[in-house]
Amino acid sequence: MPGMDTIHTVTGTCTPAELGRTLVHEHILVGYPGWHMDALAPRFRRDDARARAVEMMHRLQAHGVETFLDPCPMDLGRDVEFMAEVSQASGMRVICTTGAYFEEQGETYTFRNLPVEDIAAIYEKEISEGIGETGIRAGLIKIATGEGRVSEYERKLLQAAARAARRCDVPLISHTQEGTCGPDQIEIVTAEGVPAHRLLVGHSDGIDDPAYHRQIVGGGAYIGFDRLGIETILPDDVRVKNIASLVRDGHARHICLSHDSVCNWLGRPILGPGVIVDDPEAMVARAMPDWNPTHLFERIFPKLRDAGVPDDVLTTITDENPARWFSGGEAP
Repeated sequence: MPGMDTIHTVTGTCTPAELGRTLVHEHILVGYPGWHMDALAPRFRRDDARARAVEMMHRLQAHGVETFLDPCPMDLGRDVEFMAEVSQASGMRVICTTGAYFEEQGETYTFRNLPVEDIAAIYEKEISEGIGETGIRAGLIKIATGEGRVSEYERKLLQAAARAARRCDVPLISHTQEGTCGPDQIEIVTAEGVPAHRLLVGHSDGIDDPAYHRQIVGGGAYIGFDRLGIETILPDDVRVKNIASLVRDGHARHICLSHDSVCNWLGRPILGPGVIVDDPEAMVARAMPDWNPTHLFERIFPKLRDAGVPDDVLTTITDENPARWFSGGEAP
């Protein structure tokens, strides 16, 4: 897998060198499986949602962001035409993914019953031909695992994703639950012939465990500290401490930063049995006021500078690392 010369975006193509400052894990639109069944949810107003997303993109562009990677899997309300509308209206480069979510929160019936090679072929088709009838091609593949263990369903999907990634020569981006199973993801995809440096292990900042973080970078993968602002999981000061520690130990070229923010919701987010969020915007403002994709530049960068991370290293993390990951470069 030598790496990509051309990356497919929702409005065309680019090269890794053209990515510029990149947020590697954010969402324009998300809906949990079955969202359309909730007749009590507020009506989705597409024009309002698009305007809100475009405004956010302009705020990011003011911070120099050129590329917005939205790794929404196919079973979480993925709408690539909506992404394209936002990209065209804002001028922000947007990259989408193929792939499916982890078992507990995904839509599992079809993929549970399809063989691995059929799932791999589905991923390949969305990369090489396009998603549905849109002609919009995925730029990479999303994988996901639950907390503490990789289920057989998840293992099957990781194997399918790795085979498709190897044949299409695209990278993988992952969801991990509560900062677990990153090393398992590396083991599964490398067993299928995908080099570890083609995988970005996401949500690794969900746990305050430097040994876990070093397992991931030591295994050769890129590491995502990509839930900045979600302090209900872990305080950002802990994340900053762990990022600075990795930088001091020489691992800056492995790190990617983002927030996993959600600009618009389909339906009401359901966070567990009986845990229903009627007003996501109000909930975020109350419980996670910093959870938005400008937080990195407005509040985390200053904290990282105070922790001894210089500006040229911040540029390496936000500009150079995503380009190297897409191009197939290792992060020694």
